Amino acid sequence: MGAGLTKNRYIVAPMTRVSAEENGIPNEIMENYYERFAKGGFGVIITEGIYTDKRYSQGYFNQPGIVDQEQTDAWRKIVQTAHNHGALMIAQLMHAGGQSQGNPYQDTTKAPSAIAPRGEQLGFYGGSGDFPIPEAMTGEEIEAVKKSFVESAVNAKEAGFEGVEIHGANGYLLDQFLTDYLNERDDEYGGALDNRLRLMIEVIHEVRSAVGDDFVIGIRVSQGKVADQGYKWPEGQNAAEVIFTSLGKTELDYIHTTDGDGAVSSFGEGGMTLAEAATFYSRLPVIANGQLGDPSKAEGLLQKQHAEFISLGTSALANPDLPNKVDKGIDLKEFDFEKILLPQAYVKEYELQMNIEE
Repeated sequence: MGAGLTKNRYIVAPMTRVSAEENGIPNEIMENYYERFAKGGFGVIITEGIYTDKRYSQGYFNQPGIVDQEQTDAWRKIVQTAHNHGALMIAQLMHAGGQSQGNPYQDTTKAPSAIAPRGEQLGFYGGSGDFPIPEAMTGEEIEAVKKSFVESAVNAKEAGFEGVEIHGANGYLLDQFLTDYLNERDDEYGGALDNRLRLMIEVIHEVRSAVGDDFVIGIRVSQGKVADQGYKWPEGQNAAEVIFTSLGKTELDYIHTTDGDGAVSSFGEGGMTLAEAATFYSRLPVIANGQLGDPSKAEGLLQKQHAEFISLGTSALANPDLPNKVDKGIDLKEFDFEKILLPQAYVKEYELQMNIEE
């Protein structure tokens, strides 16, 4: 994904908003929510994480899916609305794995190994208490996961999305395979870092084979997790070299890195930022994410060529028209966590009534 394909370098980051219908069908609230970002000048919108099967992938109640015709058709309407305002849309495909805290299809969770994620479930996404101990996945279940990513990507292409982003970050399933303390497998998907990376690589290959070359494929990568934000790869920057070099050899169009602060070293004093490491080792276009709402801070990363694009989460929620405001020199609003995400992180009427600078 090159900068020439979009009208600017601002991208809406994927953000879980638990506002779909109970059966995973996107609705008018979501259409209005995404339309605001398109009206507000964002060049690309990456959706919230969309579940990929009606088995173990769903992570939250009222999370949208893209696994059947009704869900796919509903997404088509949202994509067209965004297109009407000049924005491109990328569908983020997500399997929650052992980090699931709300799935109407199953009472159990599946993960690389029978090890519970660290930390507690997030209350503003409807969870409480510790994560349950998941069941270790069988080889057949791993194959089913790959198939679900492929089928969902095909559905996303049918719905009119410009591409998909494979969620390999934040402690969800593909990241669980990558994470040393969550993956104690002794087969080809466990042990050495190359093996723990294998499922991610295979998903990329199989999705590309299914959707062809005229469809964008990206992947999101992080060290921290939803409930373990301070986690770092034990191998440090050496892990980044292995991971991003391997990803750079795949059919990916971009890598999307997310960190607590995307402009700060992710590997100790004097080390690279995560986006810089992804750019240096993969040689692919990189989207940087993490407290980059300040335009001067974002511009600094772009000027240093640590990234080609900037994705915004909370800054976009507070300013769905941030690109237009920056162009016009209008002051940005501060993010109000309590007003927008509490008591639960569904899309509020307040958000839909915010004035947009067009």
